[in-house]
Amino acid sequence: MILPLNIPAHPTFTDEELVAFCVANPELMVERDEHGQLHITMTPTFILSSSNNSELIAEIVFWNRKYKAGKVIESSGGFFLEDKSMRVPDVAWIQIDRWNALSKAEKRSFPSMAPDFVIELQSETDSLAELKLKMVKWISNGVRLAWLVCPDSQTTYIYEPGKPQLAMHFKETLSGGEVLINFSTRLSDILEY
Repeated sequence: MILPLNIPAHPTFTDEELVAFCVANPELMVERDEHGQLHITMTPTFILSSSNNSELIAEIVFWNRKYKAGKVIESSGGFFLEDKSMRVPDVAWIQIDRWNALSKAEKRSFPSMAPDFVIELQSETDSLAELKLKMVKWISNGVRLAWLVCPDSQTTYIYEPGKPQLAMHFKETLSGGEVLINFSTRLSDILEY
């Protein structure tokens, strides 16, 4: 469950204040939307969603180890985006030249950048409509490829800039296209639903 957090004496946080808030509250999963509203995840992830997310991360990690093309970010790494939001995807990947361009301070915080690739995994408590809107926001902020993985319907929604949303069944082979070069997977082989 994701809840909005209202702090009347302090309606919005600067980027630095948001980092300090996150450091002071490490047990909370915090995101900020483009309007400055904080959203807090209050419940732990159910074990099936956690297992599926681990499998998705592993697929990207194994591919990335082979090609050494970038860095994989797991589900607690956040990004300050162009629209002033701070978003946390379930899986992210940053191309190696962009990773290497980050300073040590940026790597130890939430960098001001969009990852090249993200995955959002729909959990039992997530609204599909809200997740689809979040995917559009990822793309509008510079993500080059985004997958919304929905285990209940066994569907992956694929988002790319300038292209219509594409829906693929888990039994079909997903490709990394021009972003994750030489990557492919079939989610029916790795996810439980």
